[in-house]
Order: sequence, then structure tokens, then C-alpha cells
Amino acid sequence: MSQKEPQLEAKGATGRMPLPPATTESRLVRYVLTGIAVVFLGLFIVLPVANVFAQAFSHGFSGYVGAFVPQAPTPSGTVHTVTQIAKQAAKQRSIVEKNWRSIRLSLAVAAVVIPVNVVFGLAAAWAIGKFRFRGRNILMSLIDLPFSVSPVVVGLMFVLLLGDSGLFGRWASGLTLPDPFSVHWAGFGESWFPLAFGNHFTGVIFTPVAIVLASLFVTFPFVPRSLIPLMEAQGTDEELAAISLGASGWQTFRRVTLPNIKWGLLYGVILATARCLGEFGAVSVVTGNTDSNATLPLRIENLWSSYHYQPAFALASVLTLISVVTLVAKVLLERQGRSERS
Repeated sequence: MSQKEPQLEAKGATGRMPLPPATTESRLVRYVLTGIAVVFLGLFIVLPVANVFAQAFSHGFSGYVGAFVPQAPTPSGTVHTVTQIAKQAAKQRSIVEKNWRSIRLSLAVAAVVIPVNVVFGLAAAWAIGKFRFRGRNILMSLIDLPFSVSPVVVGLMFVLLLGDSGLFGRWASGLTLPDPFSVHWAGFGESWFPLAFGNHFTGVIFTPVAIVLASLFVTFPFVPRSLIPLMEAQGTDEELAAISLGASGWQTFRRVTLPNIKWGLLYGVILATARCLGEFGAVSVVTGNTDSNATLPLRIENLWSSYHYQPAFALASVLTLISVVTLVAKVLLERQGRSERS
């Protein structure tokens, strides 16, 4: 028998040496470490999430629905007269309308922020992942900047830049922007564009435009940070082969690059959407935390501070559900990406 034959027997049928165990700790140590992790996650994640849904449904399903659909009040407790019942009904309708306005505003902001994030993320990831240039590390550090800056500082930064007394305050205060919630059908009689806005905003700070700017700042790292490692690992061989075969730049991106990064792109979009919908600190500063410009997190805080606990937990359950959906989508995308790579 030659000297190579024992080595082949040791490698086994696959021709590879068996991998050593990842750790040498005993089974008891592994169980203790796993138990600590499970207890920690249960106390600080699972229990608070479960409590949000428990409090949201503490008054039954009708109480939960009452945060989104006005319910007919019934004379009970201190409410006896018709006038008191009417006041309670009007108050409930006002709460429901403000709740829906916060939902619409959050979705409208996300509808603007996410496409901009996709364009910026693709451009930044393409430049950093496919090319080597002077200042590349500085650009990567700037992309990570929102991770290290407090959201409150971000909001204050925009106030100092675009507020009435800010650096660009005189220019920003003179802007007149349409209110997206006042859009209505005006027809073609007065203008070539059939839609018109009933209200307009003056300035940037304390308007939905400021919410968009603050949300853009805190969310733009997610898409490029999801794509840069993927593009660096893939290299440029496939793009160079496509260009050498006569493909244009757009054809190369659409048929070669984009299919290779689609799962990473979706992963970044999901994380950016979750952060955009859940941002509180920066949005609170640039809007003044008013009901007219309240997104979902701000509306929850306003309801809680005004002792409307039931609708506050109901809206909080919506944000929690979005987080759970984000987590599930993240796991599915990671699994799909691993299966395609394998």
C-alpha cells in the first residue's frame, strides 16, 4: 500500500478531511449558554412584544377595532345625557381620524424615501463594490454615519440648517409646497393637470418634507450596506464578460448585475422600510411633535401622553406586526439567497 492510501482512507469517501468540532466545551456549558440566551430574549423581546398585543386586545376585539373605526358610544359610567354621548362620539371620531392620518403619513413618507434609498443604494454599492478609487474608505465611513449619530441630533441638524434662523432658513422659509393630503380632482378646465391641492405648506421644517428629509438620513445606509459585501464578493468578471460580448452598460446592469443582487437589494429595502416607519427621534424634532404631522410612532406617544392607552397600544401593535413581518421576510430572503448560492 502506498503512503497516499491511508490519507485517502482518513479523508473518507468525499476526499475531504473531517472538520474539527467548533467548540470543545461540555454539553452542560452549551446548555447553560443557550439557556441564558433564551431567557434574555424571552424577557427583553418576546415578553414585551406579547404584552403589546395583550394590552391592545385588553378591551376585547371591539375595543381594538375602535382605534381604527368609530364605535357608537353607550351611556355608561359618567356618560348619561345625549350631549355627553355626542361629545364622546365626536372625540372618538377625532382620535380615529388622527390615527388614520398618522398611518397615511407614514406610508406616504415611506413611498418617497424607499425609492430614493434604492437609487442611492445601488449607485453607492456599485461604486464601492466594483471600483477602487481615492476616497473610497471615506465614502464608506459617511454611509455608516447615521448608525453612530443620535436621531435627535439628526433632527436638530435639519432645524439648524432649514429652520427660520438656520443657515438656509431664508431660502427654505420661502418655499411653498403642496399638502399631499389635500389633493383632489379639479378636471382639465383650469389646467392641463387634472389634480390640484387644496392646501399648501410654507417652509420645510414642521412639514412632511422635513419628515422625508429626516427619514432619508436615518435610512440610507441599509441598502448600500446590504449590497456592498455582496458586490465585492461577486467581483466584476461577469460584467466584463457581458461587455466584451457587446452588451451595453444598461443591459449589463439589468441582465447580469441586478439578478445577482436582487435578494440583497430586497433585504436592504425591508430593513430601510422598517426603520422609516419606526423612526421617532429625528421626526419628533423636525415636526415639533404635533398631531398634524404625527407619524405612527409620534401618534403612539401622543396618545400615551394624553392617557388614551387603548388606541396607543392598538397602533403599537401595528408597528410590532410590521416588525414581525420584517423579521420573517428577512429570514426567508436569507434562506432564498443561500439556496441560490448553493
